Amino acid sequence: MRTPERMALLMSIVERGSGSKLIKLYNKHQVFTHLRCEGAGTATSEIMDILGLGGSEKDIIISIAARPAVLVLLEKLDDELRGAAPGKGIAFAVSLTAVSSLIAAFIDRKTRAEDEGSGSMDNQQRSSMILVTVNQGFTDAVMDTARKAGARGGTIIKGRWAGDESFAETNGITTLQAEKEMIFIVVPTEIRNKVMDAVTRQHGLRTEAGAMVTAIAVEQLVHLG
Repeated sequence: MRTPERMALLMSIVERGSGSKLIKLYNKHQVFTHLRCEGAGTATSEIMDILGLGGSEKDIIISIAARPAVLVLLEKLDDELRGAAPGKGIAFAVSLTAVSSLIAAFIDRKTRAEDEGSGSMDNQQRSSMILVTVNQGFTDAVMDTARKAGARGGTIIKGRWAGDESFAETNGITTLQAEKEMIFIVVPTEIRNKVMDAVTRQHGLRTEAGAMVTAIAVEQLVHLG
């Protein structure tokens, strides 16, 4: 493993069907390594219209790239490439603390040296991504609680619990179902703790919903489309 002082993760959430075109755009701007997932938005139609986020079905693109390339791309998406991204949605960067040497070497080779040092991230980290892993069927209840605490909407990916079964036994948890839904909620950092506390209090691990709540600092965010 290698500490990637120069690596970042770029997460993009766009309308279903726009992911492939977005990847082609990113490839032209020094961002080459991608994972595409399918998800669904949780925001009400009224809020989605206000935010310009389009339909509820989503393509989620998770990209690993050289940090300078991510900064340059986000700046361009917010400036000269505004409107060039297919579909509507958001894109944001988060820090990486480690990455495999093989991936890092590939990205180093693919990224042009001329991009070194370009771009700048806002160190104040105005946004945070809250990740809530919840038992299947409780997404609506969790999002109702999050909205009351100030969140506007989120994106859902389905998954399965694959952890040690003793985790539930040790912590007295009786509702750790195998089928899970992961909710990604991007909020202003000033309300992050309020949203997390509300969700944990109402839907935490010892409730029927069994929610696990974490957060990641978002270094830069732009609206697409």
